[in-house]
Amino acid sequence: MTLTSEEILRGHGNHKIGTELVHTTDDIQIWHLRLEPGESIAPHRHDRPYFWTVLSDGTGQSRFDDGRNIPIIYRAGDTQHFPDLTPENGFVHDLTNTGDSPLVFVTVEFKTNTYAPTHRIQKTKGTKL
Repeated sequence: MTLTSEEILRGHGNHKIGTELVHTTDDIQIWHLRLEPGESIAPHRHDRPYFWTVLSDGTGQSRFDDGRNIPIIYRAGDTQHFPDLTPENGFVHDLTNTGDSPLVFVTVEFKTNTYAPTHRIQKTKGTKL
């Protein structure tokens, strides 16, 4: 199933990219995201540079505003960085925990490109973050 046009429209106005905003400054926002098995985070928009790190092993399904519907396998410590996002090239997506244990993430969103790292963060297998 893909995101409906109504979900995409609501997602464009939803910048709640986690389940709890734990810290905010003029430059960054730090979010926690915890999804129990079968639980989803509503469609939301990413239009600023950010990165996430998953703290638990698990599986998920993410639907995107371009029609993609992607199953994902997460391993604790996996990190992904999106350094080039802007309001012009942002995206809407949701995430559902399809596994049998909680999915837990920490996400750091940069409010301006001034403080966003300009290179992609890459995790090397066996590297502790």
